[in-house]
Amino acid sequence: MIVAVLGVGEAGSAFVADLLAAGATVRAYDPAVSAPSGTVACACEAEAVEGAGLVISVNSAADSVDAARNALAGLSASTVWADVNTSSPARKREVFSVLGGRCLFADVSLMSTVPGLGIRVPMLASGPGAAEAARLLGAVGASVEVVDGEVGDAATRKLLRSVFYKGLAAAVLESLAAARAAGLEEETRAEIMRELDRASAATLDRLVDGSHRHAVRRSHEMAAAAEMLDDLGVPPRVARASRDWLEDFT
Repeated sequence: MIVAVLGVGEAGSAFVADLLAAGATVRAYDPAVSAPSGTVACACEAEAVEGAGLVISVNSAADSVDAARNALAGLSASTVWADVNTSSPARKREVFSVLGGRCLFADVSLMSTVPGLGIRVPMLASGPGAAEAARLLGAVGASVEVVDGEVGDAATRKLLRSVFYKGLAAAVLESLAAARAAGLEEETRAEIMRELDRASAATLDRLVDGSHRHAVRRSHEMAAAAEMLDDLGVPPRVARASRDWLEDFT
């Protein structure tokens, strides 16, 4: 299998290592990073994708459209373009539009972190090339779940998860920063750990139902929390956002 990898940063280089180990010929291009050892170093996107059965675009969301535009001259109708960048559904659709049917396109979303997993990171794929992308990626060790939908549907599912998971991380970071300023970091860290350990399927219902049922009281509570964080010198970004959501329910 000939695979073009566009972007060989942290994720791209991890993919390259696993692709080479699986016996693939890897044609690599990154305008900012030298091609890894064992790959065919290419001078541009169009050169990299020429003759490739699979293109893995893992540069960045900001560069994904330009990468597609620059690659057009080297594409063939049988090439599968797997856009694995973490970008919005709209950006995925823009890349698809730029490619203009010159190849099969798959919106591929990485559902976990790449370090430690490499090409084995769980993936979702949607769009006209999703099934073929899953087949080709599966042949080199990837696990790809095909979503029955359009370009952008895989990205939507990933980013909805990101709102929750990265938002939870932000809340934890803000709480610990405030606790550190108040001299209560270890006690607060232990309380967060206890709450996470106790979480279950019923926790979601309690969070949603409780927010609606007790919106007034909880909005006042989060306003007080935001005021306290201001006094501690910690920007209350999450606390104020929580207050605003609760006020919307009143």
